[in-house]
Amino acid sequence: MDTAIVLGATGGTGQVIVSELLTRDVKVIAFGRSENKLKSLMEEHDFNQRLSYKLGDIFDYRTIVEAAKNTEVIFQCANVKYQEMEEQLHLLGKSVMKAANVLGKKIVIVDGIYVYGHQVAKGDESHPKKPHTKKGKIRVEFEHLIFSSKWENAKALIVRLPDYYGVTSQNSYLQPTMDGMISHKTPIFIGNLKTPREYVYLPDAAKMIVNIAEKDDAYGENWNIPGAGLISGKEIVQIAREVTGNQKWVIPLNKSAIRFIGLFDPFMREVVEIMYLTKEGFVLNSEKYERRIGAISTTPFRAGLEETLRLLMRKGN
Repeated sequence: MDTAIVLGATGGTGQVIVSELLTRDVKVIAFGRSENKLKSLMEEHDFNQRLSYKLGDIFDYRTIVEAAKNTEVIFQCANVKYQEMEEQLHLLGKSVMKAANVLGKKIVIVDGIYVYGHQVAKGDESHPKKPHTKKGKIRVEFEHLIFSSKWENAKALIVRLPDYYGVTSQNSYLQPTMDGMISHKTPIFIGNLKTPREYVYLPDAAKMIVNIAEKDDAYGENWNIPGAGLISGKEIVQIAREVTGNQKWVIPLNKSAIRFIGLFDPFMREVVEIMYLTKEGFVLNSEKYERRIGAISTTPFRAGLEETLRLLMRKGN
């Protein structure tokens, strides 16, 4: 891969994929609608000559076609707000797939694990998709759209991430906890502090995503992007306290608390139905990746959390 475009380049996953591609000497176009954010991204990379940007609207396939015409791979990292998913996700999918189809390009779709619904096992890519939530059902329909036979010229793959963390993370379950810890306020934790859960460190995820994208035979399939195992909220809080010095009591938010906050916050209102993910400990199986790609990238939780918190503290000063 010599050239690529990252849609939603200033988002959490977009930023780390841009960084990973640049470390591999790939020429990258960062695509987004905010020129200020795109210029800030350029500045963060010291105006790397291999990085440029294009303004466009993810819902207007023509702007994607114009921006992506001289690239080999499209990385689709743009997303829609939880509360707008029902109205906008399929419109986004149609736009990016139409652009890829017009250009005859490979396209990598970054997605999550809502498609599985209630699960207690370690799931591989063939795990049954039986979502019980509205968002899960929408995501299954989204997958069908991506892999539709009507896109005769496009080659798509979907990578699925569990919850994630990292300095670029913007909408993860862990973000309110980290924000509270580094600001020395009383932090909240979404879910209970006892259940071990899977998280992937975003720079690790970016390495694995790009590794998959480089394989011609990876397209037309779903791919798991696993984390480094399971960790409880209690362990996360202990590490965060050691790094930040914030010893305040952490408030765990259960489903009832989230539902109450949702009366005043539309984002939290939508989080209620996916609270099952905070207590079931579903883990993504890495066997397919290890068999066909290689060893998974696994930064130990302590190292990843320490680095994330220190960088966030530095940015806040």
